[in-house]
Amino acid sequence: MARILGVDPGITRLGVGVVDNPRGSTLAMVAVDVLRTPPEWDITERLLHLQRGVADLLDLHQPDVLALERVFAQHNVRTVMGTAQVSGIVIALAAARGIPVSHRTPSEVKAAVTGYGGAKKAQVQTMVKNILGLEAVPKPADAADALALAITEAWRGRVPAGGKRGVNAGSVPAASAQTPAQRAWREALGKRPT
Repeated sequence: MARILGVDPGITRLGVGVVDNPRGSTLAMVAVDVLRTPPEWDITERLLHLQRGVADLLDLHQPDVLALERVFAQHNVRTVMGTAQVSGIVIALAAARGIPVSHRTPSEVKAAVTGYGGAKKAQVQTMVKNILGLEAVPKPADAADALALAITEAWRGRVPAGGKRGVNAGSVPAASAQTPAQRAWREALGKRPT
């Protein structure tokens, strides 16, 4: 069984979602949480608080791989800087524990979970709920985003169902066992220009 921890990095809210992938496309939610820091705290306090929180979660859940949303450019430099700082802390904490880190773009996650890279946030949240068999959409959005990252890594990543750390072999199930979103993702990959 592979355990994947998804992290949606942010300085104010950091989403964390943990899923187990016992076999094929079957996934089970283990935990979901959002770590928060008040905007009035100094940046050093905020980063230290998030570092401690992520370290505790890594030690508690002991994932085989960590899926981290890739920092992307936007107009708000302050937001990008805070997200990049948090991402660096998460990467360092995982590296210190020998946990491989996979970087996923928002469009890659949307495509893996919904079958469409331009899906709206509400569509992703609904699919996370459906894929994991949850009664309600995880709130706030950072929680659902973290679970979507973990789902993407389970379906597209480098940890096989046996849960061997660092193995660069995907855990994508056979075509007959794939969900519609997984089949659409595979078809889209086949159509990419080389």
